[in-house]
Formats: sequence, structure tokens, C-alpha cells
Amino acid sequence: MSENDELVRRVAALEQEVEQLRHALTSHAVIDQAIGVVAALCRLPSQESWDVLKQVSQHTNIKLREVAQLVLRWVECGRLPDEIRPVMRAAVVRTRERTRAGGALGEAGAAAPEQPFVRRG
Repeated sequence: MSENDELVRRVAALEQEVEQLRHALTSHAVIDQAIGVVAALCRLPSQESWDVLKQVSQHTNIKLREVAQLVLRWVECGRLPDEIRPVMRAAVVRTRERTRAGGALGEAGAAAPEQPFVRRG
């Protein structure tokens, strides 16, 4: 392999890495926004909101980034998509129960109204 071929290969590898990093940054921003939505609407601390998103992803076999996008659409359209609504509700309940069992129940662990999960339209 010539020096020029090696340089071309390295440039291509670096371009691919840059693209992967851009994608990761975008995914990270979407996930962070979704954590905020879950925290605000379900009245959970950010770590528990992160746990809820992970549970939804694992129980629905939907990538975490896609779950986050569905949660953000929830804010836009006022309705949590059918494919994650029951799993999200169960994850929030499990997370609250785990928080209570750990003795860390504070204002953030107070029961939130079920309105975020109500079907609209």
C-alpha cells in the first residue's frame, strides 16, 4: 500500500469518526431533552427520569434515542404514543416505588397526576 493510499484510508476513517460523533451529540441532546420532559411531567428527579427512559427502551425493544424522540413528540402533540404509554406508566410507577422503598421520598417522589398518560384526540 502506498503512502498516498494510506493517507486516503486515514482521511476516510476520520470522516467516518466525525460523522459518528455528530450523530452521538445529536442523540445525546435528544435524550437530555427527553429526561427533562419526563422529570417535569412526571415530577421525577433527573436520574429517575433517565431510569424511566432506559426501562421503556428495554421493555419495548425501541432504541433509547427513538424513545426520547417519542417523548419529545409527546410535548409537541400532547399525547404519548400508544407504543410506549403503558410501558412508560409502569416504569414511572416502578421508579416511584423503588424511590419510596429506599427512603428517599421527597417532594420529587410525590404522586403525580395521571394526566400525562391520558389519551387525547
